[in-house]
Amino acid sequence: MRGLRSLNVGLLLAFFSTAFGLYFPPHVEQLPTITAQTSGSLIVLPYDENFLFKCEAKGNPRPTYRWTKDGMDFDPHKDSRLIIEESSGTFLIPNTKEKTKYQGKYRCYASNKLGTAISEESEFIVPMVPKFPKEKTEPVVVTEGDSVVLECNPPQGIPPWQLYWMTNDLRHIEQNERVSMGLNGNLYFSNTLVSDSRDDYCCFASFFRIRTIVQKPRLVLRVKPSQGDDDITSVQKRKPSILVPSSHSTTYIKKGEELELECIAEGLPTPAVEWIKMLENLPTHTQIKNYGKLLTISNVTDQDEGKYMCKAKNDLGEAEHHFQVVVEEPPSWQEEPVKSQLAEIGSDIHIKCSARGKPQPTITWKRNGQPLDDFPSTNYKVLDDRIIILRAEQRDTAVYQCEASNRHGTLLVNANVLVMNHPPLILTRSYLEYATMLGKSVIMDCRVFSSPPATINWRREDPEGSLDGERYSLLKNGSLQIHKVEMGDMGQYKCLANNSEGTMSLTTELFIKDSTRIVEPPQDMKVKRGSMVELECQVECDPTLRRELEILWMKDGMNILSNFSEGYFTDDGILQIVNVSHSDQGNYTCVVRTSLDQDTASAYITVLDVPDPPVQLTLSELKDRSVRLQWVAASDHNSPITEFIIQYEENHWEPEKWKEIIRVAGSQFSAPLTLYGHINYQFRVIAVNAIGRSHPSMPSKRYKTPPCAPDRNPENIKIEGHLPHQMDISWEPLLPVEHNGPGLEYKLSYRLLGVEDSWKEQMMKRHSFVVRDTQTFVPYEVKIQAFNSHGWAPEPRVVTGYSGEDLPLAAPEDVSVEVLNSTLLRVSWSPVPQTALRGHLGGYTVHWWQTQSLLNSKRIPSEKQSLTIPGNRSHTMVPGLKPFSEYSLTVNIFNRRGNGPSSSSISFTTPQGVPEQPPILRATNLQKDSITLVWAPPHETNGFLTGYLLQYQTVNETLGELKSVNISAPDTTQWVLRDLQDDNWYKFYLSACTQVGCGSAISEEGGTVSEAFTMPKHSFPEVSTVSAETSTESYELSTSEVTSSDLMSSKQLVASQEWFVAIMCAVALLTLLVLIGCFVLKNKVGKYAVKEKEETLADPEAQVMGEESPCEYRSESHTSPVIDLHLTEFL
Repeated sequence: MRGLRSLNVGLLLAFFSTAFGLYFPPHVEQLPTITAQTSGSLIVLPYDENFLFKCEAKGNPRPTYRWTKDGMDFDPHKDSRLIIEESSGTFLIPNTKEKTKYQGKYRCYASNKLGTAISEESEFIVPMVPKFPKEKTEPVVVTEGDSVVLECNPPQGIPPWQLYWMTNDLRHIEQNERVSMGLNGNLYFSNTLVSDSRDDYCCFASFFRIRTIVQKPRLVLRVKPSQGDDDITSVQKRKPSILVPSSHSTTYIKKGEELELECIAEGLPTPAVEWIKMLENLPTHTQIKNYGKLLTISNVTDQDEGKYMCKAKNDLGEAEHHFQVVVEEPPSWQEEPVKSQLAEIGSDIHIKCSARGKPQPTITWKRNGQPLDDFPSTNYKVLDDRIIILRAEQRDTAVYQCEASNRHGTLLVNANVLVMNHPPLILTRSYLEYATMLGKSVIMDCRVFSSPPATINWRREDPEGSLDGERYSLLKNGSLQIHKVEMGDMGQYKCLANNSEGTMSLTTELFIKDSTRIVEPPQDMKVKRGSMVELECQVECDPTLRRELEILWMKDGMNILSNFSEGYFTDDGILQIVNVSHSDQGNYTCVVRTSLDQDTASAYITVLDVPDPPVQLTLSELKDRSVRLQWVAASDHNSPITEFIIQYEENHWEPEKWKEIIRVAGSQFSAPLTLYGHINYQFRVIAVNAIGRSHPSMPSKRYKTPPCAPDRNPENIKIEGHLPHQMDISWEPLLPVEHNGPGLEYKLSYRLLGVEDSWKEQMMKRHSFVVRDTQTFVPYEVKIQAFNSHGWAPEPRVVTGYSGEDLPLAAPEDVSVEVLNSTLLRVSWSPVPQTALRGHLGGYTVHWWQTQSLLNSKRIPSEKQSLTIPGNRSHTMVPGLKPFSEYSLTVNIFNRRGNGPSSSSISFTTPQGVPEQPPILRATNLQKDSITLVWAPPHETNGFLTGYLLQYQTVNETLGELKSVNISAPDTTQWVLRDLQDDNWYKFYLSACTQVGCGSAISEEGGTVSEAFTMPKHSFPEVSTVSAETSTESYELSTSEVTSSDLMSSKQLVASQEWFVAIMCAVALLTLLVLIGCFVLKNKVGKYAVKEKEETLADPEAQVMGEESPCEYRSESHTSPVIDLHLTEFL
């Protein structure tokens, strides 16, 4: 059994000491360590209740506390006014009248038997209320033009403070290049004017932190006029001299603070001050204030160090002053001392304390809060910034303090040094179980406390194996790391630690788990604002980790549930976002994690919406009748803008009503707009994308165009004649915005076409006019021109129209008819002359009415039918006539005014046609070899009935031969078919005939069987009858397929003679009823309710051609096969 190479824990201890500090087991004694303290200054402010001096420390044994004040022992427990915290060294000073006695510098000491740690020094400051000294000041008297300084000398107080000069009535003293206040509060006059004289110059000091403002007693300034020898006022000019600063100065400033250099000069005229940095330019962050007299640089750096110069100049000369600026730094650690060290007895200990600063900090060493010089020892060596303890012993255990100081501050650090020997103590709990995934890394801990340092070894226990190889690493803290874990790494491991004081070990176990992974990641989506979206994240993980599996959703790196409260819902890997808004756009990450690993997948949600309204509308290229509108497109919300809609509004004709003027492509951001005259426009723009329209933009500035003549004349001129002797003229008026100016009128001009040379003119404001006393239906020329107070529109175009119409005077002549068949007629006529039309041709109307039926020579009341033929036609087809009838017919012309007279009546007759289908057919008296057929004659014979055609065939498993019987007696209504085959099923077809031919057939089924029978389920062809030439009275049959369902019928079982007799009686009664019905119907032949109508849009010839197509007739008795009868008719 081989173990991993050993590691000395000394490296471990050094690592922990440097980076984290040592961890000591609870039973091991420890030096005190300050954990909380008060640092800096505590300034007493009136509104504070008390003031905290905190001092808390840890150690074993528990530390005790003591304080010093200004270097002298101070025991808070002996002062009953102080508030003590017994569990620490902390105490509070209440804000009472006696608080002044506690002013001073405090330091806390935390001690146990091993050593003493000290806190940083804190100062308790009780500021006094600042006051100006009470003093009597004499008036300051100067001569006009002299310089003068009014001193403020403000009292000392807690910064920050503000100084300013005011009058008794609290008005600020005006400051400028001549008069200004310096940083010290003095008011400087470069030269004086007589108007500067006043007796209420007051200096005020405001202290913000203590909320106090104090005022210096007022100063009096008297400026006497300057007078020459001749008593004429004369002011002596002089070159500049520097008032502040008074001598060469070096300014020391701490890095990061604000540098202020002041240069105030006197002279007459008032000098101007400029600043220069020697040998280089002024820093970029330099500011010049106080009328050029103050240079400031905030947050100074080393680059701001150097020599500066101010120069004051006027017409008589100049003065200079140089400033040496030195940038310094407070102490900072270059290498901070190790705060805790554990050393074995007899070893050498190094404590390093390296600090930097400007000036270079001074290093002071202490032991347990006392100067190191108080502890004479032969095994100490102090070398500048470090201490070396040679051959350390237990008595060298202590807290060593290092202080680094310069004039800008002090740094303090406590370094705990514990000298001891201790056997190895493994701090990691034994029999821990670790788990990881295949291919991942795992770290198994083995933290050890020991002195001297322990040697650590790892070995494989169960199963035994080698830990050699690149996959195994022993870390500085003693832990074992296995890289790219394999399944064979699962098992038990042992960590062994030993030193000169003893040995200790621990056992741990490693398990390998299946990786957690996302199998269905969320997908990128584009959604509309206001909709709902779901992101799905399906995951697989090791079954043993299912309970601890956690699914989190992040948006742009932030946890959704903890940072976004509304609109998000999660459930089992599904994130639902309701009412999507723009803020929901972003990257969404699904994080699935267990205690061992995690997996992530991201999707981006793009929110689509209508664009934001365009912005920054501007008008350019302003002209009388055009302007260019420019705009800036706003956000398109992830859907490209396809176009912009420009709208306008004018405030005269239709205020606040916006109308579209133009549309431009989405790639354009300006548009030239053509405008009307005399309109006060404003414009707005709407952006459009695939989602919809944006809200309108803010309106542009208004632009009013100058007035001008109209651009166009009225359109859509209508010339109509509603009455015979007048002409009505109307037109579409100009829109209000098209007036182009005030006083719009129309000039109407008209004249007879080809007759009159001069125009008759009318000026009007309305848009219609009636010309009276015209001839009937004569042509006129008309034109209309727009006019306003600024001129005429362009020359109008001339339109032609007619005056009023009257009824036609003549009827069509040469009316003739041609009977094409029993129901169709062709009519022709000669057109009416244009002179007799007296209007616009509307068309012709054909009227016809039946006068007599040729079957019984009975006269029929005259009920007219009509057919309207629009346009200039001279013939038409008249459909829907009744066969074998006599008719009369007339034709008349019509115009827009009405109908003209009718032509002379023409009579004609229609030939015979084929009869209608018989209304009923029944198979009765079903015998073994015969069947009796009973029927009723057709309601309309359409001619003289000559007889019937009876056809039949068997319809068993196959169709039998079709047989025919000609029944020549027209009055026959029953027929007995004999010599039929027994036990067969038949289908019968019956049609009525005239001399023209036979009509459509009615069918019926019946059988010759005498006992119950089930109809076979087979398909049979359907029989159709086509009429042949009437002269031969022969018929040609054609067949088409039918289904067995068409042949299905109930088979009657005649069980006895009584049943047969009952059937015969019923048939006889039914026959009688049919005959009565036929008689009634025959008496009503020719009595039809014919309504006169006009068909203005139908094409009669097209209708006729449709009527000449084959017609399909269907039996109404039951669902039997259809017999199509195609009748050939000749036009």
